[in-house]
Amino acid sequence: MYAPPSSRFLPALSQSHVPYTEVQLIRTDGVVQVLDHTGGSVTATRGSAVRRTCTVTVPDTSLIPVRPVDQLAIYGARLRILRGIRFPDGLVESVPLGEFRIDSVEGDPDFGPVTINGSGLEAIVADDRFTAAYSTRGGTAAVTAITGLIQATLPAAVIVNRASDATLGTTTWDAQGDRWAAVQACATAIGAEVYADADGQFVIAELPDIATAPIAWAVDAGTGGVLISANRAYSRDGMYNVVVASGENTEDNVAPVSATSMDDDPTSPTYWAGPFGRVPRFYSSSLLVTPSQCAAAAAKLLRDAVKPAATVSVEAAPNPCLEPGDVIRVTYGNGDRELHQIQSLTLDLGLSSTTMETIGGKEDS
Repeated sequence: MYAPPSSRFLPALSQSHVPYTEVQLIRTDGVVQVLDHTGGSVTATRGSAVRRTCTVTVPDTSLIPVRPVDQLAIYGARLRILRGIRFPDGLVESVPLGEFRIDSVEGDPDFGPVTINGSGLEAIVADDRFTAAYSTRGGTAAVTAITGLIQATLPAAVIVNRASDATLGTTTWDAQGDRWAAVQACATAIGAEVYADADGQFVIAELPDIATAPIAWAVDAGTGGVLISANRAYSRDGMYNVVVASGENTEDNVAPVSATSMDDDPTSPTYWAGPFGRVPRFYSSSLLVTPSQCAAAAAKLLRDAVKPAATVSVEAAPNPCLEPGDVIRVTYGNGDRELHQIQSLTLDLGLSSTTMETIGGKEDS
């Protein structure tokens, strides 16, 4: 969860308030211009190669680029989007929703409106495919490898590590290979994920455990609550309850290693020995050269695959501080309370609501 600007920010979100949104155009010449806008949205999805995407609608038809030098040319320009509150005393507090590469601009040149679509900074790294073979040869640590891969594309990129580092096995990616896929593979080897956060920094971190992570937001029904609607469902698509991670690296003369992680909680609906059945997933990478690395990778992939009981679509009052991976407590109108982990969320720049896709269903007493 992004840290709120002040202690009064989060409480104000559950009350009647005046929302504030700002869209900044960061031009290739370094000039920052605030754009008038009439709508749009930002979506952040955990598990997607590019975590954040945006759509912004602006009325000014002169922003449609005609030449590469035009102010909204897609050749390197970025958007920075913020959302917050305008308090009765006139003070504005806001938090960033993301920094985006501009992917496309379109609209009627006479009447508008103009629609701008953007992608998170991971897209820039993903597009920069290897022009020559790239190797982790020489006992490279995972964080060092990730940093090198990203900064080779974005030299000024800030890398924030919140995971336990480890030395990787020698692995070579061929020319034309996906640079961002290589970044993600290095992170998986230490049981972590990599993404560009709301500030445009690249974060290496483990997924919070829904059972132990702090509750980021209380989504309550009824008077004074922020819950607007909820739709609860169940699907076993994409679910695994056993993950076997293995590695074998002849270049480093390392014998085969492996580890297994399984849902071994008898109270879990996806318990590996329960009625759900045994559904294994197998993962192999030459980056994994120790049993502990295999165990970390298997545990990470199991957390990705196990859905504790249900998927819930939640519409609530907007909270721009929320991030994928945050744990929220949902209290329904009948008084039932559950913990859910956000997988995807969309903040509308025009309407005062947040739509979240969550997994969870763990009863919270």
